[in-house]
Amino acid sequence: MGQTYDVIVVGLGAMGSATIYELTRRGQRVLGLDAYERGHTRGASHGRSRIFRQAYTSPAYVPLVKRSYLLWRDLEEVSGRPLLTMTGMLLVGRPGTEMIIGPIESALAHDLPYELLTPADVAQRFPGFRLSDQLVAVYEPGAGFLRPEECIGAFLDLATRQGAALHHQEPVRRWSADGAGVRVETAHHVYTAARLVITPGPWAGNLLAELELPLTVQRVVNVHVEPRHPDLFAPTRCPVFGWDVPEGQYYGFPALPGEGMKLGRNTDNGVCTPDRIERTVTEAEIGAFVQMLERYMPQGVGPITHTLTCMYTNTPDRHFVIDRHPVHAQVIYGCGFSGHGFKFASVIGEILCDLTLQGTTPQPIAFLSAARFGARPVSR
Repeated sequence: MGQTYDVIVVGLGAMGSATIYELTRRGQRVLGLDAYERGHTRGASHGRSRIFRQAYTSPAYVPLVKRSYLLWRDLEEVSGRPLLTMTGMLLVGRPGTEMIIGPIESALAHDLPYELLTPADVAQRFPGFRLSDQLVAVYEPGAGFLRPEECIGAFLDLATRQGAALHHQEPVRRWSADGAGVRVETAHHVYTAARLVITPGPWAGNLLAELELPLTVQRVVNVHVEPRHPDLFAPTRCPVFGWDVPEGQYYGFPALPGEGMKLGRNTDNGVCTPDRIERTVTEAEIGAFVQMLERYMPQGVGPITHTLTCMYTNTPDRHFVIDRHPVHAQVIYGCGFSGHGFKFASVIGEILCDLTLQGTTPQPIAFLSAARFGARPVSR
């Protein structure tokens, strides 16, 4: 038998690491378990950069992202690591589409600064971009990018310093309720605790199978390219960006030293599972990125330096799932972050900690309950 803890956290990606950090800050004896080595690239918490923005497509997220901003800045101060770089964000799409209307509605509802730009405006301010006359753009100054590996490293290092036990490469085989507590069996030991937090990323379908949550795992492709004219795409001249254009939905980051410009595609990447994902990025997929650059960012075309894949765990409405187990009140879970969750990791950790220790949270998360899927009680 393993040691008994106050809380066990399963999954040490973005959400799990943030939760452990918050729990240890509040004096809890915590065990963190992950199936793979620290810093692995098999899930959804790697890739060197993640977009941070506040004028969100759905206004319901704005209070959460405002809180997350404060918590990221606090983590930077406590850890001494630079985590968040503000560059602004340029969202490009056709007039009247969600890409354009959603951020404007959020900005108006929550008094956030924004600008609606014409193609000529964009060309003058950000000369690396070239918009067709059918497109417009929303510029949000309160946006930028996070460095995921550094963020997770800060959470885990601080949690360890505060007494957390972190066990990587120790996959969880099963968990069960044990009276008022929980019992967690891994490949090596059996542990008990008063409470359990499950943040399994794309493995949610396994560890939370009994809940029958409508989750779909999507393969995501990224490429890194060295721009032909790197000065146009430096963080001081190029914001993070999102495109909703006839070629698909794309996102990207300014060129960073040793990394170039990172581009990703949200659409048409295929459904997968964590154990059956195609890790090789094909020449056809790379060609789609090059064509997109040639049309909309022609000075950004250059050598492809490397590629990578990750996974989104999507819900039907693309909103997160944060809830308590319908039968076992001592079990809290978070999943289905649908490709836009990382920026919220700092506040999600706080929320999961609140729910674990207090049973409630002051953050507005009612819209993230599993009840919206008609979830029914289960027995174990």
